[in-house]
Amino acid sequence: MPVGQGDNRAPCLLPTTVLSPSALKPAAATVFSARQFRAALGMFATGVTIVTARGPQGEPVGLTASSFNSVSLTPPLVLWSLAHQTSALPVFQGATHYAINVLTVAQRALAERFAMRGVDRWAGVAHRPGAGGAPLLEGAAAVFECANRSQYVEGDHTIFVGEVLHCTHQDGSSPLLYHGGMFYTEHPLGQISPQALRPAHK
Repeated sequence: MPVGQGDNRAPCLLPTTVLSPSALKPAAATVFSARQFRAALGMFATGVTIVTARGPQGEPVGLTASSFNSVSLTPPLVLWSLAHQTSALPVFQGATHYAINVLTVAQRALAERFAMRGVDRWAGVAHRPGAGGAPLLEGAAAVFECANRSQYVEGDHTIFVGEVLHCTHQDGSSPLLYHGGMFYTEHPLGQISPQALRPAHK
């Protein structure tokens, strides 16, 4: 069922903004390795998404990403990031729209396929066009159709901020989770307390 902004699929009128790294001086040299940093980051459990768009010739493009988060409710904004070494980076930089498909546990195979190179990622994958033609995956736990609002180059990644034009979700679906190099699914521990539902920093 629709949540958010209904069936508004019109393109965003705001042009994509690309911001360069800040002029701040670099921090002091780190005392940990890239491997240690990656291992520490892996302790933060995330959901798993497939981000999709249309290429210059109209071809579907998609990749697995766990770097997804909310930014703002008003206006509705989300973000995700992509490494500069990724071959699909120019497609997402130039796309007017993209879709963020949040995967269910039943879509684990898709998560792995869209992270591989040299395979036909779209073979047999059911999808339909969304805003700007971005493919929407059937069976996803949630889908966010976004206008490519702004981009921020930081370090070896580009951060994409999307303006959500339309979103849907499936009540009761079990999410696919990623933690420490392994896939998991939910294990309910009970409802959050009313006191913690609206923490002071939110």
